Amino acid sequence: MPTDCIPFRDTNYFSTLICDYLDENPALQPFYNRFPKLENFKAQIQEKSGKVGASQQQRRQLVSVLEEQYATLKTSEATRLNISLLKESNTFTITTGHQLNLFTGPLYFLYKIISTINLTNTLKAKYPDYHFVPVYWMATEDHDFDEINYFNFKGKKIQWNREDGGAVGELSTEGLSAVFNLFEQELGLGKHADQLKQLFSQAYLNHDNLTDATRFLANALFSDLGLVILDANHRELKREFIPYIKQDILQQTSSLEVSKTNDALSAISGADYNIQVNPRAINLFYLTAGTRERIVFEEDSYKVLNASKTFTEAEILEEIDNFPERFSPNVIMRPLYQEVILPNLCYIGGGGELAYWLQLKRFFEAVEVPFPMLLLRNSVLVKTQQQAKKLTKLDISNHDLFLKRDAFINKKVRKISNIDIDFSRQKQQLQEQFEFLYDLAEQTDRSFVGAVKAQERKQIKGLEHLEKRLLKAQKKKLADQVSRMTALQNELFPNDSLQERAVNFSELYLEFGDQLIEQLVLNLQPLKQEFLILNL
Repeated sequence: MPTDCIPFRDTNYFSTLICDYLDENPALQPFYNRFPKLENFKAQIQEKSGKVGASQQQRRQLVSVLEEQYATLKTSEATRLNISLLKESNTFTITTGHQLNLFTGPLYFLYKIISTINLTNTLKAKYPDYHFVPVYWMATEDHDFDEINYFNFKGKKIQWNREDGGAVGELSTEGLSAVFNLFEQELGLGKHADQLKQLFSQAYLNHDNLTDATRFLANALFSDLGLVILDANHRELKREFIPYIKQDILQQTSSLEVSKTNDALSAISGADYNIQVNPRAINLFYLTAGTRERIVFEEDSYKVLNASKTFTEAEILEEIDNFPERFSPNVIMRPLYQEVILPNLCYIGGGGELAYWLQLKRFFEAVEVPFPMLLLRNSVLVKTQQQAKKLTKLDISNHDLFLKRDAFINKKVRKISNIDIDFSRQKQQLQEQFEFLYDLAEQTDRSFVGAVKAQERKQIKGLEHLEKRLLKAQKKKLADQVSRMTALQNELFPNDSLQERAVNFSELYLEFGDQLIEQLVLNLQPLKQEFLILNL
């Protein structure tokens, strides 16, 4: 299939922090371990080997938990083999994580997982003596139900309305039959529509909770590619995290180290990076059926907010030992938990995720856990053949598409107009004329410099105003062409947002079926680090 790529920076949809990271800006090097280049993975393997998350005991425990979670799930030989390989000391994981969004949520869910799968295949080709397993970490302990209870389909919001509370993974799937009925009507008829109906029904109507439903769905989409799906909200896995839970409770290490990192990021000259997350004194929740509340230290005791439960120091340490599953890491502690229980080399995430991972390296060093490599997931703009033909006919380039709406329209109007409505040359000539007036004022009376400057601003502003009026008139004259161009851009960038952040995979699957995932697997190159435009 025809493809094109453009640099992430040129899309204008990614933060300065992420673009500087991709450019390997020297100022950011203290905030990550190794940049994700193929040749750097050997050193990462050596650093992780035998360390936290890769010991033989941890490997056996991980496989035991996975076998338990997969006990009733029909899956592929590739996935079963990958689970078994995790027992071996020469096997490592590449991990991505995602919320339990209804029916996968935004399209980039697919890109995250396929990036992860493709990277393991690339690594196996480069390092044949090792095995690499793609892992999807389900965010079962999240409690932001409003972020996951819907997906967009053909401009409509398909939403699950119910009472929320506690970890989303434990939520009952009750009420999703009404969502299915609505979605079924929107899908209409056809082979691919029937496949989507069956997939939704089997995932959400045949499973009792959101964790099991999401595991079934991801397995149905990706098991043939060897994906391993992990729910880390498990007593035995939490048991391995006990020392780090206690350290956060007693010493507040994460808060201290991340705060220092945030200060260092903010101090980088001329960068003006946004701090993604700010730590709390204690970065853990207390988790029970139907509730997930913060733990705070107040008045010489540990308290669970919005609950009557309090602990002395001795009591909370005993609670951690006896019930580690009740302690849930927040956004700052979750990455550490991941690296403590997995033989992981690299985390693949979106720009926002990598931004907060860059705040954590100092924390990992303080607790002596190897820091993983950080890779920005693939981003893709998918165009149909019909859309590609229209773009060609209207002479719209891929770079044009990424312009903001006003800039896009102005550029195209100037290009298709038979009148040159670009006063850049006139403004330059005017500025050159005023240079003479500035020199004249300097030689005669410097008090006139301000008057010259005011007159220059007035005339430049007048030219800009005239340019805008002429452009507006020409847009009106070319209204039909402008309308067709903007309609096409809006199809590909709904509401001025990236397609991958606004559209659900079902919208494309309805047209392309299994070819959608097949073509993504063939074309996504995770180490290339450019934005992919794919014509299907």
